[in-house]
Amino acid sequence: MVKQQEELSHPLTATITKTNTLLHIQSLLPSFTKSEQKVAHIVLQQTDSVIYSSVIDLAEKAGVGETTVLRFCRKIGFHGYQEFKLALAQELVNPVKNLHGEVGEDDSLDIITHKVTATNQQAIGDTTALFQIEQLERCVDLLQKANTIHFYGVGTSAVTAQDAKYTFLRIGLRVDAFNESHLQAMAAATLGPGDVAIGLSVSGSTKDTIDSLKVAKQAGATCICLTHYRRSPITNVADITLLTAAQEGPLQGGSLAAKIAQLHVLDVISTTITMRNKEKALLYKERTAKAVLERKY
Repeated sequence: MVKQQEELSHPLTATITKTNTLLHIQSLLPSFTKSEQKVAHIVLQQTDSVIYSSVIDLAEKAGVGETTVLRFCRKIGFHGYQEFKLALAQELVNPVKNLHGEVGEDDSLDIITHKVTATNQQAIGDTTALFQIEQLERCVDLLQKANTIHFYGVGTSAVTAQDAKYTFLRIGLRVDAFNESHLQAMAAATLGPGDVAIGLSVSGSTKDTIDSLKVAKQAGATCICLTHYRRSPITNVADITLLTAAQEGPLQGGSLAAKIAQLHVLDVISTTITMRNKEKALLYKERTAKAVLERKY
């Protein structure tokens, strides 16, 4: 019976990349059942030992049944447990986990500097590992053809939204950013077919941003989201989901690594648009530069 279940493929198998498994587990964590989350935590915390464990061993460590382990494997895109273990073993050769550790009270300034730097660098590297080129291509195509582009974000994501506005404005796109819930809703209602609304939310659960995307979608706009979690409320609204690797805990609002991950995705998209529309981008960069020239000493 176990063997038959192990051979069944999950419907998401075709769409989830079978690399960077640990990153995918982290991004899917909120969508797992409580039993599956127990398995996920064991895998994330004891990866070295899991690759030497049988399906029965892992089930016992997590305190769940074997079928839960197999269901967990299928949810993250594998046909069975052995395929899952092979992927983990390959990743231990080139680890994607944060091996730099948390900053401790006894760390010197030198150690803190290196740990923070390593964390921020890893945010970029891990986010790149999560890129789905076909999704990025769709975003590039939509944005360079869009009549109007709106960025929605609150809290620290509002900072990213504002930065994105400046970046895309400088290359000639009609773009705006909104960080207040009423303005977001009003602006979203003015969009229509041919327009794009982009919601930024690390947690994927920011109500104001999600509600604004819903209004934009009802108005006929295409919706894109940037989030850490593959399955979160915002992804149910978005037509395209772009994943960022860095996450924030409840007490970590304002994580620089999370903002860096968001900015990295947007930088890749804006650079691609610039390179594909060199003459237009250069023209608007010159115009915008001249427009603020007199405001500098």
